[in-house]
Amino acid sequence: MRIVIAEDDALLREGLAQLLRAESLDVVATTDSVEPFLAAIDEHRPDVAIVDVRMPPTHTDEGIRAAVEARRRQPGLAVLVLSAYVEQAFATDLLAGGAGRLGYLLKERVGRVDEFLDALQRVVAGGTAFDPDVVRQLLSRPRQDHTLERLSPRERDVLALMAEGLGNVVIAERLVITEGAVHKHIRSIFAKLELSPDDQADRRVAAVLRYLDGVQRR
Repeated sequence: MRIVIAEDDALLREGLAQLLRAESLDVVATTDSVEPFLAAIDEHRPDVAIVDVRMPPTHTDEGIRAAVEARRRQPGLAVLVLSAYVEQAFATDLLAGGAGRLGYLLKERVGRVDEFLDALQRVVAGGTAFDPDVVRQLLSRPRQDHTLERLSPRERDVLALMAEGLGNVVIAERLVITEGAVHKHIRSIFAKLELSPDDQADRRVAAVLRYLDGVQRR
């Protein structure tokens, strides 16, 4: 796994690099601003970019805009976004491509090494990995996409755990229900969100992105 890190906090940037290299992962470049980050993407063609939301010079949304540009230059690039807190509008542009390989973690999650590495692996494998605290906050916000209102409370619980990137067995354990019940809820979610079995996109990822895109466009 080839990794590029874009983080302007020197301690966190170097700490991440050391952590990943200790796991025998290939950190090909670390950068502290947008232009070197994009140059590293062009040069190294990494499998995944770990990007801070707020980067110089304004420390607003430079990291998100850089991630969008990186995915434009390298379609299929996995992106794991890091932020100190939930950014309400962070995902709109990233979700516009309709692809998976996207994660969003709060920076405090990095200290939980096993969870951080698991999220990184899931994103590179083509899935999603959203911080549980992010998902909970998004769940509490009004949704503009009215098809999402069709979901039952239990289906929203299942979709929230899907958004974290969890598999059916783990979802069943978290909700204390059978794996068969999880399958049933997921089939219902697909039906209510009008995700056809004939769709070329992975319906599991599509359902998650449909939900997250809906809450961002409230």
